Parts: sequence; structure tokens; C-alpha cells
Amino acid sequence: MKSSYSQKRKIKNIIVHVFLAVLAAIWLLPIFWVVLTSFRAEPGSYVDTFFPKSYTFDNYIKLFTDTNILNFPRMFMNTLIIAIFSCLISCFFVLSVAYCMSRLRFKLRKPFMNIAMILGLFPGFMSMVAIYYILKTVGLSEGAMIRVALVLVYSAGSGVGFYIAKGFFDTIPKAIDEAAYIDGATKWQVFTRLTIPLSKPIIVYTVLTSFLAPWLDFIFAKVICRANADYYTVAIGLWNMLTKEYIDVWYTRFAAGAVCVSIPIAVLFIYMQRFYAEGMSGAVKG
Repeated sequence: MKSSYSQKRKIKNIIVHVFLAVLAAIWLLPIFWVVLTSFRAEPGSYVDTFFPKSYTFDNYIKLFTDTNILNFPRMFMNTLIIAIFSCLISCFFVLSVAYCMSRLRFKLRKPFMNIAMILGLFPGFMSMVAIYYILKTVGLSEGAMIRVALVLVYSAGSGVGFYIAKGFFDTIPKAIDEAAYIDGATKWQVFTRLTIPLSKPIIVYTVLTSFLAPWLDFIFAKVICRANADYYTVAIGLWNMLTKEYIDVWYTRFAAGAVCVSIPIAVLFIYMQRFYAEGMSGAVKG
């Protein structure tokens, strides 16, 4: 009886593992194809084989050296600068608002939370026309101020998305705060010296989401940058590579650009993952 049960369990585990392996193959296939295409020597977007007939590094080399038509290095730096500043400001806003909503009690607390929840139901691009004309009115739609405008667009309203961080702060015992207050600590000291060190998992999540939003966004960047090619982000640059006048020459470089765009995200995730693990282990010990 026991042997038949263990045999059934083994068969079930095998089926589960096979199913997960098939799903993993399906998920990884597009990534594998993009990487292969980035090393393909044949130009153009139409090929009759899945695997390239010949391989080359020229796609990566030309992506960063052939800047007469599409300046990918400049687009990459524009996006990196915008993403870093947006991430820093957004993290400060989100964590600060979440902590206030979790720990403080004031008259308009519940109405504010309800309004924030309702606003979160609407996609941000619904307001892009109004945002563009506001930025144009205050002089942030031309020249170098475009970068400032994009940072404001991505970070100014980030505090509304505080719900997930608030839920995490709610799990931290308030007795820790009260003990610190008895010892003479201020609310700012409690937030920075006690709550933040205990909140590494949610900080990692906030950093990743705050960085990915400007790094991958296309709609707001396209509306605000318009024809100012000097301030294009990588999303606009990759989109331009697939237009009919450039696709024949730039298609394989588009794949190389897609691989390059994914590298900072992967590095950030790998680097931040250890803080997530340390935060979870610390929370369990606490």
C-alpha cells in the first residue's frame, strides 16, 4: 500500500516537473530567439531558418558606433539618467507616504486612501495630453528640460501607489516604534533607523518597480520628446529601428539593443535580490 502511494507520488512529481519544464521552455524561447537574432549576420527581418546561418558581433559594434541616424548610446544614457533619478525620488515618495498612512492617524486619512485607490484604477496615459500642455506651459517641453520633465512625470505621482508598501509597514509591530519614542527618538529617526532597515523586501520591490517604469515606458517618452532626437529614450529608439525605412538594416541591431536594454534590469535584480533575502530572514528572526 505504501509502495503504491510512493509510486503515484513519484509519477505526479514527474508530471509536474515536465509541465514546468515545458512552461519554462515556452517562456525562454522568445528571449533565446532575440539573443540569437542579435548575433545574426544576415540582414533584414525575414529569414527562412530559426537559427542564423552565420554569427557576428557587428550588430553590437555598429549599434554603439553607427550613430549618424539613430544614436543608441545617447538614448541609453538618457534613459539611464531618467530612470535613476526617477527611481530615487519615487522610492522616497512611496515609502514616506506608505509609512505615514500606516503609522499616523489624521482626519483625511481614509478619504485620501480611497481617492488614491480610485486613481490607481485609471491608466496613467489617460492624462498624457493634459500633462504635456502643463509641461509646455512651465517651459519643460524643449531642450535639456525634457529630461527634467520625464523625471517629474515618472516620479511626481508615484506616492499614490503606496498601498503595497503600507501593507508591509502594517506587519511591523508598533511596539518597536513606541519603545523608540520612549528612548527619545523622533518619528524621522524611527522611520530611517528602525523601519527602513526592517523593510528591505519592500524597498527592493519599490526600487525595481520605480526603475522599470521609466526604463520601459514608451507612451509618455514619445509624447514629451516628440521630434527631439537628442533626448530620445531606448524605447523610442528601438521603436524607430522597426520603421519601414530602417528595418532592413537595423533589425538585427534592434535585437542587440533589446539585449543591451535587459542587462541593467538583470544586474539590478541580481544585486537587489540579496537584500530581499536578508530582509526576509531578518523579518523571520524578528
